[in-house]
Formats: sequence, C-alpha cells, structure tokens
Amino acid sequence: MVPSKSAELASLRVAESETQRSAFAPQGEDTMSTRYEVAPGYRVNVRSGPSTKHPIVRVLPLGATVAINCQKYGEWISGPYGTTNIWDNIAPGEYVSDAYVHTGSDDLVAPRCS
Repeated sequence: MVPSKSAELASLRVAESETQRSAFAPQGEDTMSTRYEVAPGYRVNVRSGPSTKHPIVRVLPLGATVAINCQKYGEWISGPYGTTNIWDNIAPGEYVSDAYVHTGSDDLVAPRCS
C-alpha cells in the first residue's frame, strides 16, 4: 500500500518536531517528561525573552501545562506563585515567568539556559 500525501506530511511534521525537541533538550535528560501547571484562571503571555520588554509570541490557554527546558534569570515579576526573576524556557525562543508556573520551588527546577 502506498502512503497518502497527507500521511507523509503528518509523519514529516512529527519527525521534525521530535528532532527540534531533542536538539533543544539538554543531553542526558528527558525534559519533556515533567510538566508543570500554569496558575488556574490565567492566560499567560509567552515572550521571546525573559522580560516584559520582549514581544509576546503567543498566549497559553487556561489550564495549560508546560515542560521547562531550562531557566534563566530576568525581569522580576509578581504573580500567583510569588515574586521571582526566574523565567522558564518552554520552547526555543519562548519564555514564561515562573511566577505563573507551579513548580513547587522558589529555586531553579531545570538547568540554567546558556
């Protein structure tokens, strides 16, 4: 049986996203396995860098969970989980303030971004 064009495209998209994810993840760690809840009732802005001066690239929906690839210090933000200058990298070029992510810690829970 010959695969359809749409099946081929879907397969390529999955392979491409897995390649991007594994290329971005620190070696020896499965960073995609732990997901953290975003504060209930908040649609959180995802920014291109660790401050509100960086442009918004998308908005997380209500009830979202995120995998944290790495963390970086940036602008201080106050939110439902306290005041912090930790920003969580959730995808290449995408950061959310840790003040809106329930990590259960006031410290870093992932490697520092380089």
